[in-house]
Formats: sequence, C-alpha cells, structure tokens
Amino acid sequence: MKWIYIIAGIAFFIKMLFLPNPAPSLPFSIVEVIAQDSGVSNVVSGIIFRNRLYDTIFEVIVFTIAIMGANFLLANEKPFTRIYQFTDQTSIVLAQLGATIAALVAIELAIRGHLSPGGGFAAGVAGGTAIGLIAITSSPERLQNLYKRWYAATWEKISVLIFIVLSVITLSGIELPHGQMGELISGGIIPILNMLVAIKVALGSWSVVLVFIRYRGLL
Repeated sequence: MKWIYIIAGIAFFIKMLFLPNPAPSLPFSIVEVIAQDSGVSNVVSGIIFRNRLYDTIFEVIVFTIAIMGANFLLANEKPFTRIYQFTDQTSIVLAQLGATIAALVAIELAIRGHLSPGGGFAAGVAGGTAIGLIAITSSPERLQNLYKRWYAATWEKISVLIFIVLSVITLSGIELPHGQMGELISGGIIPILNMLVAIKVALGSWSVVLVFIRYRGLL
C-alpha cells in the first residue's frame, strides 16, 4: 500500500516541476477590477471585506470560539501561585518600548489598512503583541484589573456583533459611498470593518494572554 503513496507522490512532484500550470488569459487586470469594485488601494482588504466577506464573518466567529474554548478548558485548572517575570531594568525598558511601537503600528494598520499593506487582522496581531510585551513585565493582577475596569470582554463581544451586523447589511447589497480612492475616508464600509476586526483580535489576544499566564505561567 505504501508504494501507491510513494508513486503518487513522485507523480505529483513531476507534475509540479515540469508541467506548466495553465492560467486563463483575460483581457483585463483582476487586481484593477477588484480595486475599482471595492474602492480601496489595498486589494487584499477589498477581497477580505467585500469579495469574500462571507468567509471573513466565519473567520471572526472561529477566532471568538477559540478564545471561549481557551477560557473554558483552563477554567477548572489550578492557577499558578507565583508568576515569574522579567525583573531587570533593561528587559523592562525594551519590552515597554517594543509594546509602544507595536501599539502605534496597530493603530496605523487599523486606520490605514485599506490604503496600504495591513488591515484589521494584522492590526489585531500587532495590538496583541503589544499586550504580550507588557504582560512579561507587568503584574498579572494589574492587567486583570485593567481588563475588567475597561470592560474589555464586553467590548470584544460588541465589536463581533457590530461586525456581523454590518457584514450582513453589506452582503445584502447596501453599501456606503466608496469616495475618492486613496483618501483616508474611502472604501465604504471596509475601513470600519478593518477597525472592528482590529479591536476584536487585540482584545481577544488580551483575554488569551491573561488566561495562559494565570494557568500556565509566563517563564
């Protein structure tokens, strides 16, 4: 039986290496068409938040379920009594500097993600990175108190609900004016969806970081 898999693997390798991959010859540029339809310079954002918005809705939902699963699976475990963190001043300063830069990058990617490389998911990852860098130098109790004081869990859920509602409205054919391509206020609903995803991913990352530090430690 294994010889069948070996022969199939060799045949697939030869096909990928020597046989050309047929590509359709179109009289127009797909990239330009998507940019014109979505009204944004960043075609990737146009695809994610317009052409395949239906898939993006479920990607956001899957991320939400993953966060809920992490909280549920670790809820019954015994928290660590002592969390080891970086204590030397050099590491603290570097981590805080990196967190500041990552937070600024997150804001830039969220606001201008429809004009340049980036977008909501990249902005959320940058925001989560900033939170992670702060977590390795700050008290877990302080982060937990800030998480509760700012109602981060509530805002995360609200951002998901608003994203789903706006996505359904967009998929039904109702769109905002695209405006002038290349301007900050352009692209219709895409910049708003970008910022909602950034908020959701960043706050979700904050929740996961807190849970894993509490039940798995840091170092």
